[in-house]
Amino acid sequence: MKLLNEFKDFAMKGNVVDMAVGVIIGGAFGKIVSSLVADVFMPIVSLAVGGIDFKNLFVALDGNTYKTLAEAQEAGAATLSYGNFLQTVFDFLIVAICIFAFIKLINSFKKKEEEAPAAPAPAPEPTKEEILLTEIRDLLKNK
Repeated sequence: MKLLNEFKDFAMKGNVVDMAVGVIIGGAFGKIVSSLVADVFMPIVSLAVGGIDFKNLFVALDGNTYKTLAEAQEAGAATLSYGNFLQTVFDFLIVAICIFAFIKLINSFKKKEEEAPAAPAPAPEPTKEEILLTEIRDLLKNK
């Protein structure tokens, strides 16, 4: 029973719950970024490099020629699929850029909050001693 209570205390701590929320949101954000990469950026990159499908860039190690990677794999040929590697590198770079931009955006909102000037604190009322010293100063000036 004590072990169950300790686990409950651990699981309900703020850090664990915050981390779980972060993982869930991160997974959802990952899907958005993956779609952005696959559906928006990669067609543009493919168009820029002449319509090359990176996933079909490979070398068949058996010496035969195949039109597609799938065809080579169906034939049981060992392949060096460097196109998949290039695709993964492009995906990583685009994901990294998106995350960097997202973090920069969040940080710019934080900076605006920090830069907002706080209302000035009202000046404290002078103490009796300060009032007395001010009166003495003014009397000495007038002499």
